Amino acid sequence: MSNKKEKTEQLHATNHYLYYPDEKDVPAYLAYGFRPVFLLLAPYMIISMLLWGLVWSGTINIPFMENVLAWHIYEMLFGVLTIGVLAFLSTGLPELFPGTVPFIGKKLKIVIILWLAGRLSFWLVDVTGVYLAALLNLSMLGWLIWFGRGAVLDKLQRHASLGYTLVALFIIEVWFFASMAGYAQTAPMEILKIALGASVILILLALRRVNMEAVNELMEDKGIDDVYIARPPLTNLALFSVILFTAVEFFYPNNSALGWLGLGAGAAILAITNDYILKDKFILNQPYVIYLSLIFIMLSLGYALMGWAILSGEIGNITHFRHFVTSGGYGLAYLMVMIIIAQIHTGRHLTSNIYTHSMVALIVAATLMRSLIPFYEEYSYELYLYSSIVWTVPFIIYIKVFYKFLTAPRADGVKG
Repeated sequence: MSNKKEKTEQLHATNHYLYYPDEKDVPAYLAYGFRPVFLLLAPYMIISMLLWGLVWSGTINIPFMENVLAWHIYEMLFGVLTIGVLAFLSTGLPELFPGTVPFIGKKLKIVIILWLAGRLSFWLVDVTGVYLAALLNLSMLGWLIWFGRGAVLDKLQRHASLGYTLVALFIIEVWFFASMAGYAQTAPMEILKIALGASVILILLALRRVNMEAVNELMEDKGIDDVYIARPPLTNLALFSVILFTAVEFFYPNNSALGWLGLGAGAAILAITNDYILKDKFILNQPYVIYLSLIFIMLSLGYALMGWAILSGEIGNITHFRHFVTSGGYGLAYLMVMIIIAQIHTGRHLTSNIYTHSMVALIVAATLMRSLIPFYEEYSYELYLYSSIVWTVPFIIYIKVFYKFLTAPRADGVKG
C-alpha cells in the first residue's frame, strides 16, 4: 500500500475526530455518544416490549397508569426517540459540522443520567406525578435541540430540517403533557398520532444521511465503482405525503379522502427505494441495501394499509396496521442505526452474517404477527404476547454480538 493511500485512509477515518476532547481516563463505554446509548437502549427495548406484551395479552396489569395505551405509545415514541436522537446527533454532528466538539466522559454521563431519570419518572408517573415526568423528559429533548442548534443556524441550511423537526416534536411533547395534566383539551391519543407523523418525518430525514454513509461505505468496501445519492425529490414527496396524512387524520379523521392519502403516502415512501437503483452497478442484492429497503417497505405498508382500512370501512383496523409503521419501520430504523454505527464508528467495516440476517427477519416477523391480528382475531391474545417476544429477540442478539464493540476501544486505534 502506498503512503498516499495510507494517508487518505487515515484522514477518512479521523477527519471528524480532530476536535476530540482532551479528557483523561475516559472509559471506552463513555468515549463517544453512541456507546452508552446503545448499551442501554437494547436492554430497555427488551424490558419495555416484554412488559407491554404481557399487558396487552392480559397476563399482567399496570395499575398505576390510568391511560395505559397513551402512556405506552408515548414511551415508545418519545422515551426511545430522545435516546436515539442523542446517539444520532452526538455521532453525526461532529462529522457533519467539523469543529463540533464531541461530548464524552463526565458530560456524557450526566446526559445519560438525565435520560434514565426521565424513564424512572415515566414508570413511576402515578407516584411522582406528571409534572416531574414532564420536567425531566422535556429537559432531555430541549438539551438535544440546544446541542444540535448548529444544524438550524447553519447558513447553508444543509441539515436544518432535522433541527426544525426536533423543535416540532418538542412542541408536541409539551402539548401531550399539557393534555395529561388537564391544561389542554385535545385527547392525548390525537396528539400522539401527530407525534408519530413527526417521528416518521425525522426517521426519513435521518435515513437520508444514514444511507449516504452506509451504502457508500459498503460499496467502497466491495470495490463497487459507483456512488449512491439519496435524491431529495423522492424524500421530499414522502415527507409532504406524511405531513398531509397526519394533518387530515387530526382534523378530518372520518373523511374518506384520508384513505387515498394513506395509499399515496405509502406509494411515496416506497418510491424512495428507487435510490438504490444505480446507473452502472446493481446493489439490490447487497444485504445492507435489503435491510435498509425494508424500513421503507414497512413504513409504506403501514400507510397504505391504513388507507385501505379507511376505504373499506374497517376503520378499527387502523390501530393494528399502524404497527407496520411503529414496530416495523420504527423498530428496523433504530436497529439498523445501532448496527451500522456500532461497526463503522468503532473502526470496523460493515459486516453481514447470520446474526444480522436473523435480527432483521425477526423484526419483520414480529411486525407481521402484530399488524395482521385483524385477519386472525381468534388468536389475538397469543399474537399480542408472541409478537412482543419475537420483537425483543433481535435486541438480545445485538447484546451478544455488538456489546464487545461498544465496550472496547476502536479497532483502528482512533479515539472515540
